[in-house]
Amino acid sequence: MFIKNFRRALSGVVALVVSSGYAAGVPDDCTQLIVGTGPDWNSMRGQMQLFERAAGGKWEATGPSWPVLFGKQGLAWGSGLAGQSENGLRKTERDGRAPAGIFRIGKIYTYDAQLPPGADFPFHRVTTADAWVDDVKSPDYNRLVTIPDPAKPPPWFEKQKMRHNDFAYRWLVEIRHNSDPPVPGAGSAIFFHIRRGVSRPSAGCTTMAEPDLVKIITWMRAARHPCYVLLPVAEYDKKWKGWNLPPPASWKTEH
Repeated sequence: MFIKNFRRALSGVVALVVSSGYAAGVPDDCTQLIVGTGPDWNSMRGQMQLFERAAGGKWEATGPSWPVLFGKQGLAWGSGLAGQSENGLRKTERDGRAPAGIFRIGKIYTYDAQLPPGADFPFHRVTTADAWVDDVKSPDYNRLVTIPDPAKPPPWFEKQKMRHNDFAYRWLVEIRHNSDPPVPGAGSAIFFHIRRGVSRPSAGCTTMAEPDLVKIITWMRAARHPCYVLLPVAEYDKKWKGWNLPPPASWKTEH
């Protein structure tokens, strides 16, 4: 009886882990992987590299790495496909840290009517009616909201609107941190976007030179379910096997 009950309980735990969508590691359907690494948890600088694989195959780098910037305070564990169960500093709203872990890539948001030549990925053209909500008290926290009439915006809209005609936000690639569902206060509006300068970090996004961002946009394909992994180097060294990541040697030599 004990064995039968134990098996029943164990199967329930397994079902819970699977149904939660939080089984750690890169999922099997992901065959395009964006790898970001930083020297340590408090670093605002790092490197990024693209990898791809055939289904069930080994990761292969598509080219050399390039420099990126993270949050001005560094990194903290986020919530996505992996990372949310780790011990340590957690990403919170306005903490100035980029979320670490593994994350799905969402839509591309752009001021332009179309993506760069060669791109083929779901996108949304940002209008004057669009906002990304960072108010922890809002039921729409960490979600896109389109208001009915931008000529008569609600009081909260000005600080959360997406269209600023700011060069840094011409291309926004959504990193699905704290998305399924959003937890108030756990961090919002996390994207790849154009950096404002070679030494100017973000409030929590991953930023880079525009040509490097366009490289990502034109490379990604929705059918390949691209993901983003961001880790300090020491964490990467510990987790790459268990999380189905490219071996450290495959990207360290490119830095």
